[in-house]
Parts: sequence; structure tokens; C-alpha cells
Amino acid sequence: MQLYNLEFTEEEIRAAASADRLLSMEIEFSRKCNFRCTYCYVEEQTSVVEEMSRQEIKEVILQARALGARKIIILGGEPSIYPHLIEMIRFLGSLDLEIELFTNGSGITDELAQVLAEERVRVVVKMNSRDTAIQDHLAGKKGAFAIINQAMQRLQRVGYPSAELFLAASTVICQPNLRELVDLWQWLREHDIEPYFEVLTPQANALKNSWLEVSPQELHDLFAQLSTLDWEQFGRDWEPQPPLVGNRCMRHQVSCVVTARGDVMPCVGVTIALGNIRQQPLAEILKNSEIVQNLKNYRTTIKGPCGTCEKSEECYGCRGAAYQMTGDYLASDPTCWKNPETACALRPKTNA
Repeated sequence: MQLYNLEFTEEEIRAAASADRLLSMEIEFSRKCNFRCTYCYVEEQTSVVEEMSRQEIKEVILQARALGARKIIILGGEPSIYPHLIEMIRFLGSLDLEIELFTNGSGITDELAQVLAEERVRVVVKMNSRDTAIQDHLAGKKGAFAIINQAMQRLQRVGYPSAELFLAASTVICQPNLRELVDLWQWLREHDIEPYFEVLTPQANALKNSWLEVSPQELHDLFAQLSTLDWEQFGRDWEPQPPLVGNRCMRHQVSCVVTARGDVMPCVGVTIALGNIRQQPLAEILKNSEIVQNLKNYRTTIKGPCGTCEKSEECYGCRGAAYQMTGDYLASDPTCWKNPETACALRPKTNA
């Protein structure tokens, strides 16, 4: 079974984790963005001071590669409007690294689409709804629906999706789109676009907009429907478990995030800076981090129902949700329907 959309096997993950090596790294080139998504994990998108230079970005990529990373996942901000994106993609390609790009599509020109195709970049377009009003509302930008569809058309003109050109849609599960997600999943499958559906992590904008929240029971019902649909219509066999639909998140075993300012974090949900690449090498930051070691040893460190769950050998829930909702990255996942404490889990809310 392949996990966390990383295309790595359990054996590869286990070996990398035990040797303090990486298989992938997520990185922000910049936090500048032209959308204002209601669920965005970035606390303040307009703050782009002290961001890494191109040379610093290249250096940390080389450090990740030396640690064994075979894949670089580009986050944002919005990467497609980063002025040096093509240079960075060519650089990654020259290192023979697999590249995955998360984008709202706004900067995907014909030229960029061609470069993405030439470098075999795995493109993940942020698509939360096929309803114009819902998509625009969630993106915080009028015209977002049209922008996303135009980007998809440009990608299709250069050959996406195909066996060599992977195309996916990143979709956050929330109340405004909940009723259409089964149909959206089927539509994506029928068009050979891989659905990346995930449970919303309550942080930053999402924490302020509590109207986005989906209950654990609603999540359970959706996951079950999608599992049945995938098996009956597409021959995909998987067991429902959060936070990723049809997949398992084991990112803390073999990956990390480097923010645009050089801070190293376990993931975008566990927003604890382990160190900064401007002060320490990446290998040193990861190897000496008690947090990283605790996450790698999740079978003995995760607390409460998550630690005693029958799935605890292969699942640790969403560490980001646990941290954002309880303040403890080792707490049980409050969004999981298997967690008996979910009903009384505390969650700070501020209505938008």
C-alpha cells in the first residue's frame, strides 16, 4: 500500500525513519498569495518579509536530497505567482527529484503549463467545488472558479492528465461543499484526475470560520460513501480512516515542512518551529528534535484513545488537528469518529 500520496512503500518508510532520513520535503517558496481562502493554514498571508532567497531555497533542497529525499512538494502562498518558479522547477528537475506542485491555478500560463509538462511535475489544483458561488466563496476571491477551470484547460492542452502527467484536485471537506463531494469524487475519477480530499485542520482562517466545520459523524458517513463508490465503480479498495480520504498520512515518519522564512516544522498543522535552516543544517534540526522522535515513535507516544485504538499500529490520526485543537501534538485526534472523547473535545471558536 502506498501512503500519504508519497508513492513510497511501508518498507521504504520504515527504513528511512529508522535511519533519520527523508523521503520527501514540503517547502514554501513564498507566502504571497492572491486568494484569501476561508480555510487557509497561513496565519497572515500579507506578511512576506524575511523570506528565503533563491539560493537559500536551493541549499535546503540540496540538504533534503542528501538526506535521501526523492520528492519535493511545493506549497504556498501561491507557487504559480512566485516569480522564480520556472527556475526552481528546472533546478529540481536537474537533480532528478520528483516534483509536486499545489496551486490555485492563477499563475498557470501556457508557458508554465509547458514547463510543468516537460519536467513531469505532479500538479495538484485546489478545487473545492464545481459550483461557481461556493468555489469563489471558499477561495475568498470572485472569479476563482473561472481561474481554476482556465488553468485546468491549459494543463489539458499540454497533456494532463496522463500516465506520465499526474493531475489531482485538492479538496478540503467543509460544510459548504459537503453535499456535493460524492459527485465531485466521481467526476474527478471519470476524468482521470486524482481526488485529494482531506479533513479540514482547524487553524488560522479555518479557526475563525467555524461555519466550515464538519462533525466526526458527517466525516464518517462521507468516507464510507466514497469508499463504497470507489470500490463499486472504480475497483479501488481502501478502508475509511481520517484525515485523508483513501489514503494514510505517515508524513511525520519521512517528511517535514520548510516555511518561506526557513523554519522547519513537522507539518503544516503542527506549527512548532523545530529550528531554522539559517541557523542549523536540516539534518541537525531533524535528528536532534524531541518532537520528531516522538512522532516517529507514535506507537508508544500517542496518548488517549488514539494510542489504544485497534488501528494504532498503522494510524496516528491527524497530528495537526490534535495540536491545533488541544495544544498537544501527541493528543488523540479530536476529528476522528473512532475517538470516544470527540463529543466532549474542546474547540475554541470565533464566528466569522
